[in-house]
Amino acid sequence: MEAIEEIEMQNITGGVSAWVGVAISAIVIFLSGVIEGITNPTRCGE
Repeated sequence: MEAIEEIEMQNITGGVSAWVGVAISAIVIFLSGVIEGITNPTRCGE
């Protein structure tokens, strides 16, 4: 196993970024709108 320096350890990143959270939220909001449109259809302007 190779020992890594402290500077290299500070540059290691991982996990879920904020953009992934934004994308998941956008998908959930879009799908909830689609489901609401299917279950409660109304005309535009009503």
